[in-house]
Amino acid sequence: MAAMGTACCAATLSSGGRHGAVQPFSDEDSSVETLSHCSSYSDSTSVVEEGVWVDSAEYSTQDLQFKLKVYIDSTVDKSAKTRQGALDGLKTAMASKILYEFILEQRMTITDSIERCLKKGKGEEQRAAASLACLLCIQLGSGIESEEVFKTLKPIFKNILSDGSANISARQSCATSLGLCTLVAEDDILDVYATMEYFESLFTKSYVRDDGSRPSLSPQTAQLHTNALLSWALLLTICTGSQIRAILHKHLPKLPLLLESDDVNMRIAAGETIALLFELARDFDPEFHHESWEPLCEKLTALATDCNKHRAKTDKRKQRSVFRDVLKAVEEGDFQTESIRFGTERMNIDSWVKKRMYDAFREFVGSGMNYHLQANEFIRDVFDLGPPILIDSATLKEMKSTRLERHLYNAAVFKARTKARNKVRDKRTDMGEF
Repeated sequence: MAAMGTACCAATLSSGGRHGAVQPFSDEDSSVETLSHCSSYSDSTSVVEEGVWVDSAEYSTQDLQFKLKVYIDSTVDKSAKTRQGALDGLKTAMASKILYEFILEQRMTITDSIERCLKKGKGEEQRAAASLACLLCIQLGSGIESEEVFKTLKPIFKNILSDGSANISARQSCATSLGLCTLVAEDDILDVYATMEYFESLFTKSYVRDDGSRPSLSPQTAQLHTNALLSWALLLTICTGSQIRAILHKHLPKLPLLLESDDVNMRIAAGETIALLFELARDFDPEFHHESWEPLCEKLTALATDCNKHRAKTDKRKQRSVFRDVLKAVEEGDFQTESIRFGTERMNIDSWVKKRMYDAFREFVGSGMNYHLQANEFIRDVFDLGPPILIDSATLKEMKSTRLERHLYNAAVFKARTKARNKVRDKRTDMGEF
């Protein structure tokens, strides 16, 4: 995003904590947040996870900052368990709150902690540190501050990725984190392309060989290649038309071979990447047509109706759902629009480009995604949502339905859906008897 010239800022939030042994950030901590950037809010104004502004004087900015500083100090503790807890605490806080001003002040210290944990830690500690790096960039947005963070951490990510003896879960996490950090903080589009080539060197190892044989990969290695492919696809979303043309020529003939992978996650990632490529290709050439279009559609149809008994039911169900959408994208250029509601707003996920970006951010902020869509100016800018809409607590309380109303509504929807499904099942039974 820095390569596209996006500039964002955010607001800082407050919550509370007590001094003592370092524990991961609790649900209680993430349930209340206060804005200090916006003059229309006092120190007692807070945000609950569902996005409703409420009043609370229990927590203060000083309490939160004190607890976060304890976490930061604990990232250099001798105990790996303590370091892990501190990283997890910082991750949860950044995923559920906007902490821009505090992070701006502490970014170099936090960056040093991440660097140390990536270099000297092992396994889960490295994984947590890599995820924290992404959340740090998401908080800072696209600008000189996140660029400085990324310039420090990028070579470390690449060193871990290229080290075959490194912990595989750490390599998987670095593949994902390198992709999102590049999207947010890379300041040179040529460096974006170089990183994409680095990802290509990983996931192309899953391609079927020239002699027609498939590489034998462990599930962990297959997941590493899948993460590299998804990060590569994420960076496709900011490529120029000429670069997309070159990528289509180079990869579209071979990407369908990944649809034959034994790993369901790789098959799905390959399918979604193919749909994304077709969407991007048609953006600059509405008449785009792939020479192997018919064989590709046959493969996609087979995956959308897969009844292979050797595959798990959950894998088949998930695969069929995804490939029905992928098939529509390749055959007709359609996308199944999804509406995301957050606070008083809605956002439509109406393209594969937007879906890939949304999925990438949500992987790191998790259940805090709706809150970030509501309050994080950088993420709002990415999705063209405009400045945050600030509504006073009284208005939001009036707009929020009661728990009983939501329960009755959900029960009615469930009942209607069950009736509709039973009718379809009855028709299928009749056809079978016929």
